[in-house]
Amino acid sequence: MASEKYQLVSIYLNEADKWEHHALDLEILKFLYHSGCAGGTVLRGLAGFTKGGGIVTTSLVDVGSKLPVVVQFVETSSKVDEVMPTLRRMAGKRMITVQEVQVVPVGTQA
Repeated sequence: MASEKYQLVSIYLNEADKWEHHALDLEILKFLYHSGCAGGTVLRGLAGFTKGGGIVTTSLVDVGSKLPVVVQFVETSSKVDEVMPTLRRMAGKRMITVQEVQVVPVGTQA
């Protein structure tokens, strides 16, 4: 029996990104939850930059913060294929990466 293939999806955003006037990272999490995905995480960066933009850090305090955030989730390849069109639309021009990963089943000993 072939084991299920899993993928790690990372969506690179910043704090200022919005979807229908709401924080994009949280809207993506809601979408993943309502789509039946197993889980998702938002990671907040301490510093970052994008092509054409300057370096943004936590030491530069400003009201319209654009610190980097990354939404990540691990899911089956078939589920990733199902949700990707909506994620691509929500993320706009932001980068999305997909990597094959091995999920170690609970109770498996090394």
